[in-house]
Amino acid sequence: MAKIEVPFDRHIPLLLQSLSGEGALLVSRDKEGRPNAMTIGWAQIGIIWGRRIMSVMVRPSRYTYQCLEVSRDFTVCVPYPDQTDEVMFCGTQSGRDHDKFAECGFTAMPSEGLNSPYIDECGVCYQCQVVNHADFVPERLMPEICHQCYGSGDYHRIYFGQILRVVADEDVEARRR
Repeated sequence: MAKIEVPFDRHIPLLLQSLSGEGALLVSRDKEGRPNAMTIGWAQIGIIWGRRIMSVMVRPSRYTYQCLEVSRDFTVCVPYPDQTDEVMFCGTQSGRDHDKFAECGFTAMPSEGLNSPYIDECGVCYQCQVVNHADFVPERLMPEICHQCYGSGDYHRIYFGQILRVVADEDVEARRR
C-alpha cells in the first residue's frame, strides 16, 4: 500500500504508544549504504528553533551511532502490533553482524532528500535531517539517573532531527486496533 504524506503531528499518539510499548524503529545507513534499524524506546518530538524536531538518543557503542555519524539523517518508523518479533530482533541484534532489513523482510523505501530510507511495512514514518547533536555531560545528570541508566558509562549522544516529512498508511489507525 502506498503511503501518503500527513501533517507531522497527526500520529504523535501512535508514536508515543509505540515508544512506551515495544518500541519504534530508528533507521539510518552505514558507510556502505546498507540500511540498519535499531529499536528505540526514548525519543522526543516537538518544536525547537521554530522547527519540527524529533530527538533520538544513541550510545556510541551501538552500530547505529556509526551509521548516524555517516548518514547525518534518520527515519523513525512506527511498527504495527504484529511486528513485535521484528522489533525485538532489531533491539537485540547488531547491524554489525546482521542485515536486519533482509532478516526481518523489511522493504527500504527512499526518503525524499535523505540518505536514510524508511520501512515500508511500518505504519508511520518520520523523515528527519540531523540539524544538531549533543553529548551527555555526566556531571550535570542527576546521580539517580546516572546510576540507573549509565552504570557502564556509555552515555548517549542526542541527535536533533528536523522532521522534513511524515508518511503513513491511510488506514494506519484502523490497522493498529
